[in-house]
Amino acid sequence: MLGATGGAGLAAIEIGKLMGARIIAAASSGDKLAFAREHGADEGINYETEDLKTRLKELTAPKGVDVLYDIVGGDHAEPSLRAMAWEGRYLVLGFASGTIPCIPLNLVLLKGCSLVGVFWTSFVQRNPERHRANMVLLLDWCKEGRIVPHIHASFALAETAKALSLIEDRKVTGKVIVNPQR
Repeated sequence: MLGATGGAGLAAIEIGKLMGARIIAAASSGDKLAFAREHGADEGINYETEDLKTRLKELTAPKGVDVLYDIVGGDHAEPSLRAMAWEGRYLVLGFASGTIPCIPLNLVLLKGCSLVGVFWTSFVQRNPERHRANMVLLLDWCKEGRIVPHIHASFALAETAKALSLIEDRKVTGKVIVNPQR
């Protein structure tokens, strides 16, 4: 999982664990990996100090990665794709790195894997009943305490620039809330 310690990444860890997945979190520091483990990640890869492709292959040997959740894009996309299992699924959710990767499509052919775009807004519009069922399940899990959104910090509307600066500097774990009522 790329982008494991952001709000969407932490949610994916918790949901993945509820669904029985073994979670390998990839992040840019030991502190972030420790945080991901506290929220359910089984393994961690520091992509600043470790070779992402090699480490993913080691941790998933001999098969490779079954499902890759990528909200980061950028330079980590291709090495992750190279670690995919036969018929694996590479989920593209966004480009937090600011760079949309150019993927060599021969890798998709060689891996027999799928690249799947996960565009939530379009899914909601095209599949409202499935979206509703998903939301009911998620809200039930929240009510039962099985998933707990992590709020990094809450800011008043006047502090929006400070909140955005934290996000831009990659200092946030979980979600940042800007509350106009505060």
